[in-house]
Amino acid sequence: MMLLPILLVALVATNSEAQLNRKSIKKNNKRISHFKGQKQGFSKDKKYNSLGISLNALNYYGDIAPKPARVSSDITFTRPGIGINFIHRFGPRYSLQGQFMYGLLKASDAKEADPNDENANYRYKRNLSFRNQIKELSVVGVVDLFKNEATYISRVKWTPYGYLGVAVFDNAPEAQAPATDLYGTPLPEAGQWVKLRKLGTEGQYSTLNPSDPNYGIKPYKAIQVAIPFGFGVRFRLNEVMDFWADIGYRYTFTDYIDDVSQDYVGLEKFTNPLAQAMSYRTNEVPGYPKNPVNTPSGIVVEAGYGHVNDPNSSEPFNMRGSKTQRDIYMVTSLRLTYILGATFHKAKFR
Repeated sequence: MMLLPILLVALVATNSEAQLNRKSIKKNNKRISHFKGQKQGFSKDKKYNSLGISLNALNYYGDIAPKPARVSSDITFTRPGIGINFIHRFGPRYSLQGQFMYGLLKASDAKEADPNDENANYRYKRNLSFRNQIKELSVVGVVDLFKNEATYISRVKWTPYGYLGVAVFDNAPEAQAPATDLYGTPLPEAGQWVKLRKLGTEGQYSTLNPSDPNYGIKPYKAIQVAIPFGFGVRFRLNEVMDFWADIGYRYTFTDYIDDVSQDYVGLEKFTNPLAQAMSYRTNEVPGYPKNPVNTPSGIVVEAGYGHVNDPNSSEPFNMRGSKTQRDIYMVTSLRLTYILGATFHKAKFR
């Protein structure tokens, strides 16, 4: 009599255990079906650093351009630059690059603008010019199209890439001083490249009234910020050297890379003859008055004299530059990099 209850209890326990085992097996099978392998980071032995040097070509887009178009530029004013780079590879596609670059930007109304083109005639008569020796420090993230999960020695043979980052640069536009001031008096700085920022050629250091053009204008800063972005292609040359070729732009937050942005101010507002002469240079253009025009009330010094009283100008009468757009410069680079601390051994055959 006692044996039957024991058998029943054993049977129920066995069935329950079987059901639990089936559930466990089913659960494990589900886990296995969704298992994609253990995720591993880009291990330390795969990370590496590179040091490089680049040869660059710089082009400028701004107010002193052949025509009033956003992308107007003169390729003959392409100027050289050089850079030194440090690159840290921290992922299968990702690198971080720090760079110091020195380069030159340059433009000239007289040499770029066509006096016979109605869209460029005003610029030719304006006769402004500049150069800017750019010293730039940048940090950009580089993303490769083709990833490499292995160490540097097995990196891909070539890959396109894009980059985006932030840069700071020294903004110091200069121009060559004319032989004389606007009234024919010889200038001590004649022929020299003079810094324009401290002269305040658009009235930054002048006393302006609310009715004057550029009222409230402030001096622009020497240190400026830019957003570098671009794309390129990298080639593996050997176990430790790569060749990079890219083209990119620096979107700046200033309109004063060329020292030109707003309107002419009255020449009487300048107390410095050099600032006055660097602000207005139409008098140097062949066929235009060499000195400000005399009137019954005296010297013409009101805003708008920059057009030499030309009522046919297609531009606003007192316009010197356009403050609606920021300046941009383009950088084309050819770069050679060397992997630091690289160690590799060729296989030995016996």
